[in-house]
Order: sequence, then structure tokens, then C-alpha cells
Amino acid sequence: MTIVDGESAVCPVDHGERSCPAADADFADADFWDFDMFQRQEHHEILERMRETDPGVHWVDEGDKGSGYWAVTRHAHLKEVNRRADVFSSAHSGTQMRDPETREGVSGVASEHTLIDMDPPRHTRYRKLVNRGFTPRMINLLEDYLQNRTDIILDRVVEKGRCDFVRDISAELPLQAIAEMMGIPIEDRSKVFDWTNAMIGSEDPEFVKSRDDIIQAAAELFGYSHKLQMDRRSTPSDDIVTTLLSADIDGHALTELEFDMFFLLLCVAGNETTRNSITRGMMAFFDFPDQWEKFAADPDLHMETAVEEIVRWASPVMYFRRQALSDHEIGGVRIAAGDKVLMWHAAANRDPRAFEDPWRFDIERTPNDHISFGGGGPHYCLGASLARMEIRLTFREIARRMPDIRIDGEPDYLRSNFIGGVKRLPVAYSPSPSRNTAPLHRLGSAAGVSGTAGFGGHVERTAS
Repeated sequence: MTIVDGESAVCPVDHGERSCPAADADFADADFWDFDMFQRQEHHEILERMRETDPGVHWVDEGDKGSGYWAVTRHAHLKEVNRRADVFSSAHSGTQMRDPETREGVSGVASEHTLIDMDPPRHTRYRKLVNRGFTPRMINLLEDYLQNRTDIILDRVVEKGRCDFVRDISAELPLQAIAEMMGIPIEDRSKVFDWTNAMIGSEDPEFVKSRDDIIQAAAELFGYSHKLQMDRRSTPSDDIVTTLLSADIDGHALTELEFDMFFLLLCVAGNETTRNSITRGMMAFFDFPDQWEKFAADPDLHMETAVEEIVRWASPVMYFRRQALSDHEIGGVRIAAGDKVLMWHAAANRDPRAFEDPWRFDIERTPNDHISFGGGGPHYCLGASLARMEIRLTFREIARRMPDIRIDGEPDYLRSNFIGGVKRLPVAYSPSPSRNTAPLHRLGSAAGVSGTAGFGGHVERTAS
């Protein structure tokens, strides 16, 4: 696999009398199907060289792995691709690097019925429907409950003096938020954790031994969703499931399959991305201890800008795919109709054209026009407000209750070219007494409490 240069694969675009803008590029070591490279964290160096080599848009020959694609690595170019859904399609071939004809199992169904793999106007209709459960009001209703869950998560580890940050802290709140929103029993969150690990970690032998494991995990998550859906259709409640199932826009409602695919997306995207943002944010604080000292001294003072910097730094989704529907020029490169395009968020969020000193983690960075939530356009992250809340709640309590937290071993990275995941992060801190926080009641009647509005209502925190 090579990036096009003077002696390698021929660029598929006819530039007329002009030479190919990428003709002088030389990235023979760039093999983005090398999952081990990502696990070794060597991809940043290659993406940086691609971004800083004009024009920042380069043709990648995938060999027998795929059809080849244009790698978009600069911030402005990525935003242009993301906002031009009329030219760059999510629906044509989906959002994954792997070409549709080589996908297995549920992947083909997912690419036709998942929100991120749709184009307007279908995407617009679908998004209006599911947005009913993600309005600022609905998300704000969750805050007191999630604060209580955060207190309990910290209670379980503070006395020990050390823990695995991923499993014990960063994975817990996103899972419990999804459980609360969807009316899932809290004890089932570990199932969701394992299912999504298998689906996202499809190239990591720790999570998946064979392709059958991926299909099995997706099928079990899909089946769980369908049972949940059928229960709510027969017995409506006041949780988000009923809200989504009863939503109607211009005579359209979610079909059974559309709901199941949305549930699958929520579990994977809402769990994996926020978990890894929190984990990568903590690692950034370890690498820049002056920033942790500043943040821990007054979390609320720096919270708003710190959350955005954590998300920029983490770039939990490293790329998304688009397919060109018509000819279009970016950075002097003419992308032809039918060409595959990969937007590398991991590169664009380190672009010095958009961020001063981009390799410095700076919790006071402003402005911070990162593209981790999509960089505008129709596919802007539906769960951005919830992700920000979970990051804020987690780091505020860590600063209060583990101010001397430190790394206590080597991180273990996910073997993936799609999700910038961390499987384990050993940490240590001075032990402190648990507050033994009493749990709040679940907020929705599906969880055993009636008379609330939505999945919230005003509740008082159990612990200060």
C-alpha cells in the first residue's frame, strides 16, 4: 500500500496539463490497514507528514485491501467535506474504510439503516425523530442522576489507592447514562460493555477470536434492543425508548429496524467515544502535569475550555469515510465522482493552521474549533451535549477526590484504525474514605418509578 508518487500507483484523476498535486509525496510507510501501527501509536507521525505535505490531500492505493481513497488531513478541507453532503455521501458506501462488498454479517444492514450512514433528506427525517430524546432539556434532566452515579463510581475505587482507570472509571458513566436513558437494568451494562468492545475491537484478538464473534456480539445487542422495543410498544413508559417510538414527524415514525439500528449506534458511539475521550483526557493530564495542577486547583473555572480541549486531544473517532457523488476540487486536487474519501479527524485536530501549538494540551485553549463532534454539517454529533456532561462530571469528581492521581503502568491501546481506544490504564492515588453515597432512584417508570416527566424531573443529590 502506498501513497501516490512518481514511481508508484497511478493517480486515478486526470489533472489535464497540470501535474498531480500529490506527485511529490512519499509515504511508502503509510499502511492504514496496519492495525499494529495504530496500536503502537505510530499513526500520528505519518498523518502529520501527510498533512504538512502539500496539498494535504493524497491518494492512497490500498492494494488488495480496497479501491484506494483520498486521505483528507487538513482541518479546513475536512470541514468542507463534512458540510458538503450533496457531494460527499455517507449513504453510498457507508462510513467505514472497508469497501461494502468486503463487509460481513450485520455490517451491510447497518450501512443502510444507521444514522451516520444516511444522506439528506432521509438523514434529516431520521435525525428529527431521534432528536426528540436528545434535546438540551432532556439531557439536562439526567444531570442530577448522573452526578449521583459519578459519586458512586468514585466511591468504589477511592479507598483502594489504585485501579484500572478504563474499566473502573471512564467506562462506567457512559454505560450507566445509556442504561438510564434507555431503561436498561444497571446490571446489564456489563453486557453492553462486552458487546461494544467486540464490535469496535474487531481487529483486536483480545476481544475477537474470529469474525463470528463480531456477528454474535452484534446479533446479541440487536436482539436485546428488539426485546426492549417490543416491551415498550406493548407497555409505554416515560423513558427515551417510548419517546422515540412515539415520535412522529410529518407522518413518519421509526420502523422497528430503524429503532434497533439506532439503539446499536447509541450503545457503540455513546459508550466507546466518551469512554476514550475521558481516558485520553486523563492521559493528557499525565503528560502535561502543569495543566492538571491548574485544573485541579479550580475545576469549575477551567471546565468549559478543558472539556473542549479533552475532546480535541482525544479525537476518539479517527476517521470517517465519504464517497464523491460528483467531481469536486479540494486544495487543488480534483476528486472525481465515485472516488472514496477518508476524513482523518486525528490529523485535522492537530492542524497548526487551525490550532496554535497543536501538540500542546492546553485547558485554556480558545478558540477551539475541533472537529471531534463532526465539524458542522448534517452529521454533527447528536450526543455532543451528553458527552460534554459526562466528561465534566467525571473530571470534576476526580479533581476533588483523587487530586494526586498518577499513571501506574503502561497503557494498553486498542488494535484499531477507526477508534482511538485504550483498553487499560493503571492509575494510583492516595486512598481516601468512601462517602458511601446512597443511589438515587432510577428516574423513569421503566425503572420502577412513576410520575416523572421524560426520563428526568428535578431530584436532589444524595451527597454533597
